Amino acid sequence: MRHRPRPPLAATLTTLTTLTALTATALLLPPLAAGAAVGEQPVEVLNGDFASPAIRGDGPTTVGLDHWTGANQRYSAAASGRGDGAHGVALQKDGNTLQQRLRGVRAGARVTVSYEDSPAVSKECVAADVENGQPYTVEATGGSVRAVTTAPDPGRVKGTPGTGRWTGRGYEFTAAENEPLLTFTSKVTAARTHVTCTPMITRIRAVEVPPAVDQSVDRTALGTAEAYKGNEREKTLHNAAAACNGENACTFRPDRRTSFRYYGRARVIGEAFVNCTRNPLEHTRVLRYAERGHDSIAQTYAAANLPLEEVARLPTSGDRAEDVKRLKERPMAAQFAAAYERTWQRPWQWFSSDQREIVERIQPGEVGWVEIQPSRERVEGWFVSAKDDYRLHSVVDGPSRAVPDRLLQRTGPMSEAEKQRCAAARPMTATPVGADTPAGSADKGLLEIPPPTAP
Repeated sequence: MRHRPRPPLAATLTTLTTLTALTATALLLPPLAAGAAVGEQPVEVLNGDFASPAIRGDGPTTVGLDHWTGANQRYSAAASGRGDGAHGVALQKDGNTLQQRLRGVRAGARVTVSYEDSPAVSKECVAADVENGQPYTVEATGGSVRAVTTAPDPGRVKGTPGTGRWTGRGYEFTAAENEPLLTFTSKVTAARTHVTCTPMITRIRAVEVPPAVDQSVDRTALGTAEAYKGNEREKTLHNAAAACNGENACTFRPDRRTSFRYYGRARVIGEAFVNCTRNPLEHTRVLRYAERGHDSIAQTYAAANLPLEEVARLPTSGDRAEDVKRLKERPMAAQFAAAYERTWQRPWQWFSSDQREIVERIQPGEVGWVEIQPSRERVEGWFVSAKDDYRLHSVVDGPSRAVPDRLLQRTGPMSEAEKQRCAAARPMTATPVGADTPAGSADKGLLEIPPPTAP
């Protein structure tokens, strides 16, 4: 018997003996195969009615609106001429913007934004300001800039507030980046127009058709982790990771739509045994194998040729002692594991290992080996700091407890190289004297056989 390491896949080997081959009967989530059609889903637009913070009086007031970027004039629902509680926001003059990132939207999603606009209700307006409507633009990352003019409001007299002429609008785009930025921009250029007499918007809503989940992405290339503070993209991950460096400083929010379970690529464990004998071979051997975790945060640092900062280290180094240390010391590891268990009602594991004994039966002229297809899970989501509004997007890929690994015990014909090895002569030493002389004897019958001595 001879043995040697074998390449990871041997498609030409046809004889298959399955030691353990259990397939999943229930998925973690509804299956989201690559290319599968996904229906329309709501997108969270924070403070889309501009009701926060609470307003005093009817306005207009210039105040920072929660979750929005930009200084604008806000009116109460009553002053805006609305009965649904939504507050009107005037965009002020040319170039002033109102912005928010659409949280949870991934690049490639088809997004539809709906909202309402109106010419200004400000008592500072004169007829010329609003009689032909008021211009502004709406755009989002990946979409075109759309120029819009509100409905006209003729007959206005300065000193008399308007009642609002609210019109429903829609804007569609395909997100060119994760968390695309939605922007409304005033285009009122008249020098005499009062700052409060500018186009108004309210009741902003959005839905999306998310892109299909690409399950072919390798666990060693999980993509680039991203960090945000409010509506601003962070240049590095450090501040967001540091904000989560406390036991309850952050909460991990998994995205169930893009998280899934799968079987990894098959690989050979142990050695391949080659039976060069004329008889079947049966023997027992012990198999040992282990699985590790991967995460996009560490991969982002590695891709940028930067050392992984202490605060960003999850238990995915591949070194068991180091990962055990991180598991005990890193708050983000506990935040992730707690959120996973709440969501899927079972513990998360960052790494795993196993050992088992198998019996191999290999026929003459065949090879025997064992492959493993590990059961794994990929979870995508956000570490969110409620205190500072930091958000750190990450993907974690680790061994799964949901279904067992597949162990495949396999036998098959030898390769040409193995046949040549089996046909090779066994090692010999030289016989310098009489190596080519036929065997013979010249003493036949000349030796006397002694008589027996016993009766």
